[in-house]
Amino acid sequence: MAKADRLARLDARRLELEAEYAAELIDALRVAASGKWGLFDHQGDRRTRAAIAPVIDKLGEIGDAIDKARAQLGLQPFELQQQFLASRGKPSPQAVGEPKQAQAWLDRLAAADGN
Repeated sequence: MAKADRLARLDARRLELEAEYAAELIDALRVAASGKWGLFDHQGDRRTRAAIAPVIDKLGEIGDAIDKARAQLGLQPFELQQQFLASRGKPSPQAVGEPKQAQAWLDRLAAADGN
């Protein structure tokens, strides 16, 4: 029984962390959609990376905690974080700019939530 209670608390904490991650990501996406570059690291500029580093670091810390909890619960890694990390870096020449990419992410997340 104690193990079941511990796992239930861990799962509740995982859900809280996932909601926190989504909220932080949405905040960052809104800033990027308003015209601030750096979230997706398209330009690879050191100054831009340094400016956005606190946001990326916070998302990474929360994502790592989520993945640790998910591993303990026997779940797959946190998909939203995996998708976000995969979307960062040098884009193809045909890719849209970061503000448009951020808006597309916001639209996709809103559609997934049914908003």
